[in-house]
Order: sequence, then structure tokens, then C-alpha cells
Amino acid sequence: MLTTTNKDASQKIAPRIDNDRDGDVLVCRLGGVWDSRTVGNVDSRMRKLDAEEGVRRLEIDLSQAERFDTAGAWLVKRLMTAHEKAGADIIVSGASPAVQELLGAVGEASREVVDIPKPKGLRWPISMFDAVGRGVYNARDDFLMSMHILGATIRGGQLKMGRGHAVNPAAIVSQMDKMGIGAIPVVLLMSSIIGAIIAQQGAFQLRYFGAEIFVVDLVGILVLREIGVLLTAIMIAGRSGSAITAEIGSMKMREEIDALTVIGLNPIGVLVFPRLVALVIVLPLLSIAANFAAIGGAMLVSLIYSGISVQTFIDRMETAIDLSTILAGLIKAPFMALIIGIIASVEGLKVGGSAESLGQHVTASVVKAIFVVIVVDGLFAMFYAAIEF
Repeated sequence: MLTTTNKDASQKIAPRIDNDRDGDVLVCRLGGVWDSRTVGNVDSRMRKLDAEEGVRRLEIDLSQAERFDTAGAWLVKRLMTAHEKAGADIIVSGASPAVQELLGAVGEASREVVDIPKPKGLRWPISMFDAVGRGVYNARDDFLMSMHILGATIRGGQLKMGRGHAVNPAAIVSQMDKMGIGAIPVVLLMSSIIGAIIAQQGAFQLRYFGAEIFVVDLVGILVLREIGVLLTAIMIAGRSGSAITAEIGSMKMREEIDALTVIGLNPIGVLVFPRLVALVIVLPLLSIAANFAAIGGAMLVSLIYSGISVQTFIDRMETAIDLSTILAGLIKAPFMALIIGIIASVEGLKVGGSAESLGQHVTASVVKAIFVVIVVDGLFAMFYAAIEF
């Protein structure tokens, strides 16, 4: 007795299809429950209806259907789409507002993507232009975002969006400690080694002309004007720039930046502003330390390799350099700091929801920052030459 009841219940909820064909008119009356548990029983029959040929008018009556879910709506939409492509007129009657909305949603989701055929024989030129075009648009978006961050930074801390300004000294000092104090050992080590290498190679070449003393001029001008600040900026881009991107990117992944916006705080003021200010303060100071380390390394190598005493080295440097030589390098430091911080922040804010995206943007941050820093250094060199500075 119990088995008969279950059988009757299953027959009652099973989907039903009654179809009539009158010439080029196909009428389908659907009944029962059309959900993911039952539509498998009528899928093969619906496919036969999909393949009916010569249909100019398709009428679907849903007045007897008791319940639909996405699976049932997809079968109905597949039937409609098959005959619509063949040029048939589709009429749906008896559908409740909920079923109509479901059919519309399924139709939007199942819309086919048209594959654009790849041209034959011209793949390489077209792919090259495609890459250039995408790169230009991406560069434009990055530039606009960079100007937004720079403008917000110049305007002030803006901890609260549109409601006053504030600067958090504790956050700035904390970032200065991370980016400045922590970077001193590696900056001093690398700068001293570079200064020593420049002095050794310069002395080796100048020895043929009996002018080893001019290695002091070479080291002093090259380190103070170019190498000191450029090498420091590159190391900070790799060390602190990647850290900024990783920190902001991880906050973006965990939706902490969205949480700041929800509670009324400006993410630029809270996260980016302290880091940019800290970089602008720290990078010139690190450049000064790098200059001393590079000159110290060159002085040691000159003493050992060329026999130039420390006093002689200092006396020659006093005549070789002047205040403009020192300022030429230090003037570039704040600009390079802004470039590193802005690029790192932009890449951090572009991070998606995956660890792969975080790694890609950290890499892009370091590469872009180093590239732009070198380009800006070259522009400064051209500008200094033009004004004879």
C-alpha cells in the first residue's frame, strides 16, 4: 500500500509534455514539476522537440506546470532558442511572473559567445598591435589612478572621506622605521661594494695614462650625481615597493579596504598617505648614507690598489666636487620616492582575489618602479645638462 502511494506521488510530480503538430505549428503543453530531480526523465523527449523541422510557430503553454527551477527553465529556453534560430515565432502562455523572470535570467546566462575568427597569415602583426593597444590603455588607467593618489596625498591625509583632514604621525614614523631603518644595512653594503668596484675599474683604466688620482673625480661625481640615489631607489623599489604592494594587495584580497570605505575612512589617507610621506623622508636620507658608504668603499680600494692616502683622497675630492654636485643627486630622491610609492600603491589596489594575482602585481610593481625610476633619472640628467647644472 505504501509503495503504491509513493508511485502515485512520483507520477504526480513528474514533468509532463503534451505536444501537437498542425502543419508548421507546434504546440507544447508542459505540466508537473520541472526541477533538477525530475527533468532528466524528459530531456531526451525535449531534444526531439528541439530537432523538429519546418516549425514556423511554437506555442508553449506553462499553465499546468507546478514548479520550475533553473534546470527546468533551461530545457524550456533551449527549446525556444532552437526554433527561434530556425526562424519560428515563439509564444509562451500561462507562465507566472516568477517563471518569466527565471526564463529571462536563464536566457541571459546561456547567451552564446561569438568566437571571432583569427585571421590567417597575419597573426603576428595583429597580436603585436593588440598588445600595444592594451598596453596603452593600461598605462592610461595606471596614470589616472596615480594622479588620483598623488592628488589625495598632496591635499592631505583625508582619513575621513570628505569630512576634514588628519595626519597620523604614528603611522608615518612606523613606516619610516620599516622602510628606512630596516634598509640601512643592505643599502650601505651594496653602495660600498659599488663604490669599491667603480674605484678599482677606474684606477685600472687610468693607470695606463698615469692619472690614477683622477679616480677620485670619477667616484665623487658619479656617486654623488647618479649612482648613489639611483642605486638606493632601485633597492628601495625592490624592498619597500614590493612590501607596499603586498600589504595593500593582501588587504584588498581580505576586503579590508572595502571595510574602511564602509566605516567612512578613506583608504588612500589611511594606507597610502603614510607610506608615501615616509618614503619621501627616508629615501633622501638613505641616499646620503649610500653616498658616504660608496665614497668610503672607493677610498679603501684607492688606498689599497692605487696607494692614494685618505687625506689625499679627501683633498682631491674637495676640488673635484661642489655643492651643485651633491644637490644634483639629492634633488632627485623625493621624486623617485613618490614614483616608487605611487606605483606600488596602484598595483596593490589592482590585486584581485587570488594569490596568483597578488604575485603578479608585486612583480609588476617592482619592474615598473625600477623602469620609471631609471627613465626619470635619465630625464633629470638631460635637464641638468640643458641648464648646465
